[in-house]
Amino acid sequence: MNRNTLTAIITLSILGIVGFYYYKYTVMESTPGENRYRLANKYLEDGNYDEALQIFDEVLLGNAEYKEAHLAKAITLLQMGRLDESRKSFDTAIRLDNHYAQAYADRGILNDRAGQYEAALGDYRKALKLNPELAEGPGWLWRFLRNIPDPPQRLPTGQIIWKSSLRSPKVSDFFGCRN
Repeated sequence: MNRNTLTAIITLSILGIVGFYYYKYTVMESTPGENRYRLANKYLEDGNYDEALQIFDEVLLGNAEYKEAHLAKAITLLQMGRLDESRKSFDTAIRLDNHYAQAYADRGILNDRAGQYEAALGDYRKALKLNPELAEGPGWLWRFLRNIPDPPQRLPTGQIIWKSSLRSPKVSDFFGCRN
């Protein structure tokens, strides 16, 4: 075997491995409807809520157990101001996985916006109990890729819960969230 043939075989092998992993992690669906879910999330991030909602509904018709799609649909409805429908989707996501910390945290935002501060506080507490890292907010890479500045300085979680139980202004103010 000459040197050029060996180089070609090695190059093609490396390209094949890279291509396989690219396909596996960007194109191939591990969950039915995952590619459509990704597209709907892109619409959600871009503020095209009607398109996102339509695709989330299609995905959920094909896979009603897709908790991430229920959560994303709830967030979309929340952004559209459709709070009652949003609550149903949050509840469905939580019913599918009652240890889904992100769903509790986001439902807390819904409750806060709806003026249900005690319920919001309960959801925030449950979310932080399930995943204490939620108090730190999005990681630096997520913020960098979406061109989001560093989060404002936050109070420690214990102080947030203690202070928020003393008065009832919007709970999300303590978390640095904006409506």
